[in-house]
Amino acid sequence: MNARFQELDWRSTPFGELVLRRRRDLTVDKDIYEVKLDDEFLMSSLFTVAEMEMARLALAELTETALDVAVGGLGLGYTAQAVLENPGVRSLIVIEALGEVIEWHQRELVPAGAALTSDSRCDLVHGDFFAMLRSPDGLDPTASDRRFHAILVDIDHSPRHLLHPSHAGFYQPAGPRRLAEQLHPGGVFALWSNDPPDEAFTAVLAESFADVRAEIVSFDNPLQEREAANTVYLGIRS
Repeated sequence: MNARFQELDWRSTPFGELVLRRRRDLTVDKDIYEVKLDDEFLMSSLFTVAEMEMARLALAELTETALDVAVGGLGLGYTAQAVLENPGVRSLIVIEALGEVIEWHQRELVPAGAALTSDSRCDLVHGDFFAMLRSPDGLDPTASDRRFHAILVDIDHSPRHLLHPSHAGFYQPAGPRRLAEQLHPGGVFALWSNDPPDEAFTAVLAESFADVRAEIVSFDNPLQEREAANTVYLGIRS
């Protein structure tokens, strides 16, 4: 196999063919980890600035210590890793629909795997975040009345570009309303999006949260030699 390219895992999943690969990128002179679902790129370790900034922006809104945090979507683990960098975090639940992705971390096939699986504060949960949010048990099936100080979501490409049609209800008024119920008063909701700010979705969030805003996070794209940007939506439970 070419030393500059290695397919680390391939799985057939209900969402499609899932591939984890590592390649040596000479432009940036480092190994890049990429995840593809069928012919679509889901994520790359080259572009993690906004995922990590989402965690930092959300937790910066909180003044409490002993924070309990939930993350929807594990991916390559960069959002979860950024959460755990905050010394005020007491516990972290990361909910991932694909058990294969959790296994990548447990087998340390991805860079963040060792850090996440060795941190006693972190619990990787195999489950459908959106279905769990709708269920009476909530995001922690071991404690149905549990509330969080922050809930961060990085699953779909954007509120309009979904990985699966079943996710659509989350981006309608009932979705954010259910999520707000699982936050402590003053708790923070954050959502990553690959698209520019969407005024219609911001208005949906404003029905359930106070101090709603969309932060544009810019970063360098060395492959295209230009600046790129993602959006982080933030809302505070009043």
